[in-house]
Amino acid sequence: MKTISHLLACTLLASASTAFAHGNESHATAPTEAASRPAPPVQMDWGIAGDARQASRSIDLNMGDDMRFSPAHFSVKKGETLRLRVINKGQVMHEVVLGTKASLAQHAQMMLKYPGMEHAEPYMAHVAPQKSEDLVWHFNRAGSFDFACLIPGHYQAGMTGTFTVTE
Repeated sequence: MKTISHLLACTLLASASTAFAHGNESHATAPTEAASRPAPPVQMDWGIAGDARQASRSIDLNMGDDMRFSPAHFSVKKGETLRLRVINKGQVMHEVVLGTKASLAQHAQMMLKYPGMEHAEPYMAHVAPQKSEDLVWHFNRAGSFDFACLIPGHYQAGMTGTFTVTE
């Protein structure tokens, strides 16, 4: 009986310290002005996040469970902002990530190690089965670049594509 009382007392003490771990601060405090502002876009080798109002055209980028993109290549002019309408025609989750061969390979390796890793960047779109998402990107760097689905197994199965940004 003494052991049960002791265990009960320890449990109550542990739960009380957990309940007060945040002190008197409310979780529902309003964000500060600085915290409510979106972060400025980050320049990447393959461009920068675009403004949907500046998109000069749209391209449908289809994905399927055959682990292929259609089209597997597209071209844009340097300075063009494009809306990629990413359409998942498959029955499993897919994503598209813009980048370089090296950045995509590195990200794919990280996804293999941590398959449940949550990540969201303006140069990627995660698309549920039979759904679509828009990815708006400003292509301000000329060159040849890549895109891929980095969900574990998809990249390794060849779910990749290329894009060219011309002068």
